[in-house]
Amino acid sequence: MRSLAELEAWGASRGLLLRLQVSGPAALRGLRVGVAGYGADAAPQLLGELKGLAIPLPDGLHLDTLRIQVPRGDLAAALVGPLIWAATFTWALEHTPCRRAELLAIRDDEHQHRRLVRYFRRLGFEPLRELGAGVLDLPQRLIWGGSGLLMRGECAEGLRRCERSLGVIDGAAVPAAQPGSRGA
Repeated sequence: MRSLAELEAWGASRGLLLRLQVSGPAALRGLRVGVAGYGADAAPQLLGELKGLAIPLPDGLHLDTLRIQVPRGDLAAALVGPLIWAATFTWALEHTPCRRAELLAIRDDEHQHRRLVRYFRRLGFEPLRELGAGVLDLPQRLIWGGSGLLMRGECAEGLRRCERSLGVIDGAAVPAAQPGSRGA
């Protein structure tokens, strides 16, 4: 996939509606990426979203909220996260000078924290530093909203990994499964 339009079309071919909302001036742009599916009543239902902001710097993509609300075992569960991430990285690479993203693997619960770190590592994020209770960490904790492991990743590498998760090889999408076929 080479563009946001291609990602939207790819998602639509699988019954997923991808939308990006960008707000604010170029110096500080808010970003919200959402993926919806169609429920039994044919109304769109939000399956996942990511929020963040971009400052026009190479390290300026700041990602701070990710929610995925897909029942386990649902076919869309395997696609929603990678589609959100692919759209986020593609947007950054297409529309901003941001080439690296930062996020915080929050430490609310130790088990959940370990899962987040593993998840973010699979996307190519690497640890920068631990934000704890120290006085010197207070400004960063106010920005990020808590303590945890601050991580950074390359947008191009994250996009490459997401494309692989979505079944994309060398920019060409794998055809959608036909209804009734195995693997659908």
